[in-house]
Amino acid sequence: MSTTGVALKFAANLSLLYPEHEFLDRYAAAAADGFMGVEMLFPYAWPKAELAARLKDHGLEQVLFNAPPGDAEKGERGTASLPGRTDEFRAGVEQALIYAEALGCRRIHVMAGISQGGEADTRQHATYLENLDWAARQAAAEGRNVLIEPINQRDMPGYFLKTQAQAHAIVQELGHDNLNVQMDLYHCQIAEGDIETRLRAYLPTGRVGHMQIAGVPHRHEPDLGELNYPHLFQVIQSLQYEGWIGCEYRPAGDTSSGLNWLRQALDQALSV
Repeated sequence: MSTTGVALKFAANLSLLYPEHEFLDRYAAAAADGFMGVEMLFPYAWPKAELAARLKDHGLEQVLFNAPPGDAEKGERGTASLPGRTDEFRAGVEQALIYAEALGCRRIHVMAGISQGGEADTRQHATYLENLDWAARQAAAEGRNVLIEPINQRDMPGYFLKTQAQAHAIVQELGHDNLNVQMDLYHCQIAEGDIETRLRAYLPTGRVGHMQIAGVPHRHEPDLGELNYPHLFQVIQSLQYEGWIGCEYRPAGDTSSGLNWLRQALDQALSV
């Protein structure tokens, strides 16, 4: 299995990793553990300048964050597919683009929202396409990419975007170079399984703009659970994937102490 010339790039998800530290102190912790990139769920609770300063101080790249999700406390998980919420969705994308500019971040994940079910799904699909088309055009003007991510129904019941095939069909239909799929192997395993086959089907299309990992089923470190990540990392390298891999998991204990999997993955990547 040839992996010549491809380096694995891992980014720490600061919303989940390093819970033993205050959020702004997690940048230093990630840099100390050797991460070169970071991602997060939502940056909007902190001033842009403060986040940008942390990135600069620790030599980190902001590789991903999410656009505003709507009212999360009421169970909303994005507004991109929700009819009647277009103005709110567009305002959220505009806010995300302002943060992306300040943080030098190229990728914004746009959450679809919860399915309304039945015949409403047809209208929701049309709304989703219209909003993604608008968001991709706005982002392209500023050199940013928009990502959509299928999420499993166990962790997020009713989420509108469910499968890799659904996401890739939407991306292909809209045809924007800067609209890509965020392929989270944790969600993919729970929702669909057959991970290696899906990697081999979708990575060569060039439409996977970001990846994320976690152990299955408990969303802890990648070396805890049923997925054989050392093998999957070799597959990812062999397919010449050059993007980031976000570490979006909940540490089973101290974050730094649980990073043996990362050191082993990087050693393996150098040895093949």
